[in-house]
Parts: sequence; structure tokens; C-alpha cells
Amino acid sequence: MGVLDNYLGVSATALKARAQRMDLIASNIANVATPNYKARDIDFASALKDAQGASLQRSNASHLGPIGGASAQAGYRVPQQSSLDGNTVELASEQVAFSENAVRYEATLSVLNGRIGTLMSAIKGE
Repeated sequence: MGVLDNYLGVSATALKARAQRMDLIASNIANVATPNYKARDIDFASALKDAQGASLQRSNASHLGPIGGASAQAGYRVPQQSSLDGNTVELASEQVAFSENAVRYEATLSVLNGRIGTLMSAIKGE
């Protein structure tokens, strides 16, 4: 890991995972009326843990790609109530998950912006 990666910490990886999760949830919502569509999601905590574990296993920066370079594995959601058309999207649950993820995405982005702002101030000597 480079100095910048160390400075930004896990926030950059978290932002990528949150963006991927937002895309999956948006796709679920868009397919709420598609017969046999299976709702997908990622386990954010597992994805972040896997990314951190990958960073610990690198012995040389050129051996493996950057942390978070690979997408987190998406799994299928188990519906609370089955539907007749085979669709597993539960709109209310998806909307809640999307809203929660969006708030957390913004919080992570704020942390990154703060760190980058501090770094820019240090570079400029302010």
C-alpha cells in the first residue's frame, strides 16, 4: 500500500463497496415488476473485511491489484414473503436499504473529502 492509501484508510474501499451496493439496490427497485427477477445485494461488512484482508496479504504492490479493485460478490436476497411471479424484490425493504446506503455513502464521502482537504492544505503549506 502506498502512503496515500494509508492516509485515506479504508474509506476509499468503503466508498466503492457502497457505490456497488447502491447500483444493485437500484437495479432491484427497477425490476420490482419483472417476473422471476431475483433481488441481489452485497454484504457490506464482509466485502470490507475481504478488502482489508487482501491488503494484509500483499507482499509487494505489483503482485496484486489495488484494494477494492475487484467487485464485492453479490448474493441473492431471501424474501420475507414469496410472490406468485417468482420475483423476490420487496419494494419497501429495497427503498429502506437504498436510503440507508445513500446516507452512509454520503458520510463516507464526507470523511474522504475531509482527508483530501487536509492533505491539500498540507501540500499548499496552509
